[in-house]
Amino acid sequence: MNPMAAVSVALTALRVNALRSFLAMLGVIIGVGSVIVMISISQGAKAAVDAQISALGANSLQVRPGSSFRGGVRGGAGSAAPLSDEDVEALREQIPYVIAAAGIIQQRGLTALVDGVNWSTEVVGAHPDYFFVRDWAIVEGRAFTVPELDGAARVAVLGRTVVNELFPAGGAIGATVRINGVPLEVVGILTERGQSSWGQDQDDVIFVPTPTMRDRLAGFARAGVRNPVQSIWVSVDQARNIPLATEEIIDVMRVRRNIRIGADDDFSVVNFAEFIRARSETESQLGLLLAATAVISLVVGGIGIMNIMLVSVTERTREIGLRLAIGARRADVRNQFLIEAVVLCSAGGLIGMICGAIGALVVESLGQFAVSIEPTIALVAIAAAAGVGILFGFYPAHRASRLNPIDALRYE
Repeated sequence: MNPMAAVSVALTALRVNALRSFLAMLGVIIGVGSVIVMISISQGAKAAVDAQISALGANSLQVRPGSSFRGGVRGGAGSAAPLSDEDVEALREQIPYVIAAAGIIQQRGLTALVDGVNWSTEVVGAHPDYFFVRDWAIVEGRAFTVPELDGAARVAVLGRTVVNELFPAGGAIGATVRINGVPLEVVGILTERGQSSWGQDQDDVIFVPTPTMRDRLAGFARAGVRNPVQSIWVSVDQARNIPLATEEIIDVMRVRRNIRIGADDDFSVVNFAEFIRARSETESQLGLLLAATAVISLVVGGIGIMNIMLVSVTERTREIGLRLAIGARRADVRNQFLIEAVVLCSAGGLIGMICGAIGALVVESLGQFAVSIEPTIALVAIAAAAGVGILFGFYPAHRASRLNPIDALRYE
């Protein structure tokens, strides 16, 4: 029997018992659909993590003030003396692995005003190198310069959300934005970043030179600290040098902050990439667990296919005997039942793929997870379903081919 004829016979046999065939496929549909949904969520999560790492800047670290310790009482996080512009210079000049460093001062809830339109946003005072450290490009205009930084110039770079709110008709470059009554000329607009991993709109921000923020807008000052900043962002030349750079940053900062040998650091060095990668590993492990559950569903579906095929062999025993008696080869009988099993599983895999893709899009629309549906994964899932058909359909097919024609014809 040629392959096309065998497929035609298999489809006819399956149509005769359409409900039973569908119920047999159901396990495969659920298994493949689950695989598609789980892998789509996993791929989407990985893509989101990569985007978050990119948003933080390539090979970046952040130095923050830690807890103070006075009179036997430890203060809260950030209660230690702030960092300073001089610390930024020391890190930039004394550590060979550091290619850029920028101190920042940030304050939320400041109101920006343009021609009677106001918007409450976050204002960040930063060094021009901050945009390099964070790998944040200027899409229109320019960043402020070092001379503008040194002169506490009244200039600003806007995030996309602020531009959309204050300049819906465009024309932001060269316009004036007032914050706390201080006029600032808009010199640049940043590329859109979207939400951070903790749900904050990264584009709802205005950047100004650090001295402008410190002296004109926020009035940020701390007794005993000259040119204070709230934190320092550092860019390391290569990812493999991040551990070495971290150690040297700690050594330099301990000396500058006069921390005694054996005493705890009153600052911290944060590697966001490691934090996000740890989160990614947790999500991946969860994805593997869910994928294992989906594979189990496939196996259960395969067992259902095998049971249905065994029942079909029993019901069609006389048909098998007749085929063998009129000259059909045992291989023809085996292939016919094997094709039926593969058709069942492949059809179930195709339906499962469609249901899985729809399910993944529904999950994304609910805003719970980002998903990434890859055609390659879908094709692999269908191939896996066909493999399940071959694996679990072989025994019933082999059993059918080994029937004795005389006994089969006598079967009631």
